[in-house]
Amino acid sequence: MFNNTTMSDFLLLEISEVRELQFLHFAVFLMIYLATITGNLLIISSVALDHHLHTPMYFFLMNLAVLDLGQASVIVPKSMINSLLNTRHISYSGCVAQVFFFFFFITSDFCILTVMAYDRYVAICNPLRYEMIINRQACTEMLAGVWIAGFLYSGMHTTGTFATHFCSNVVNQFFCDIPQLIKLTCSDQNLIEMTTIGIGVVLALGCFVYILVTYVHIFTTVLRLHSAKGRQKAFSTCIPHLTVCSTFIFTGSAAYLKPVSNTPSWLDLICTVIYTMVPPMLNPVVYSIRNKEIKKVMSKVLGFSYVLRNT
Repeated sequence: MFNNTTMSDFLLLEISEVRELQFLHFAVFLMIYLATITGNLLIISSVALDHHLHTPMYFFLMNLAVLDLGQASVIVPKSMINSLLNTRHISYSGCVAQVFFFFFFITSDFCILTVMAYDRYVAICNPLRYEMIINRQACTEMLAGVWIAGFLYSGMHTTGTFATHFCSNVVNQFFCDIPQLIKLTCSDQNLIEMTTIGIGVVLALGCFVYILVTYVHIFTTVLRLHSAKGRQKAFSTCIPHLTVCSTFIFTGSAAYLKPVSNTPSWLDLICTVIYTMVPPMLNPVVYSIRNKEIKKVMSKVLGFSYVLRNT
């Protein structure tokens, strides 16, 4: 029998016992991680270095990139190191830290996407009052609310998960994922964790409904615009955000609403990789493809002497 007072470590999912496949796992995760780091650092440096991008929309985008960097860095390097060293171990404190910071970044990510939807709503539906409503103080307060919400919810989740006793230390996932950890508990019910999950469902559903209603209003307003150029500009700022929101919501729902299997499968692994690693990697691409200002500044950051004008 194991419990949370005597357990010193957990055993994470072993991708394969074949050494060549372990190296392949390391290489694939390394490429994804490097792409995530590069893309998000480009977004951060572009917004920070160009004063033309010192607007609320890009301020929130830069913070989204910071959260994406954190989300990927919490789980991916440890999995790569384990594959490279042919080990499965993660310390008890390391597992606690993974749970806390992963849910901190995930929760903050979802909250800031909601704030960005509000920013787009005010910019398109109430443009004359935009600078008065979305001012520096409002941006700071909204960002503080995002980080506080992430910290509180992550703290509740971590406390609820590790406040109980564990009957096993074998986690059937490549990182300390809460559904897999709950399966290891000796008790059938954990009141703290069930309450936390309930709060999380309400929070996620509230953010989702708000984003959905916001975009109904946005698209209704955009379709009433007489200028084709105005409609194109509005869609160019809204579609990337809507794409990122949809990817985050659907991959997260697929990962956490599906039944937790007793034995690990490649389908579970792929689903988790898509949920945890693909959105942080794709977000910079999605935002830069349709945004000429971001592409222009990125070309300067990378040292290019020309800018693609018709892409």
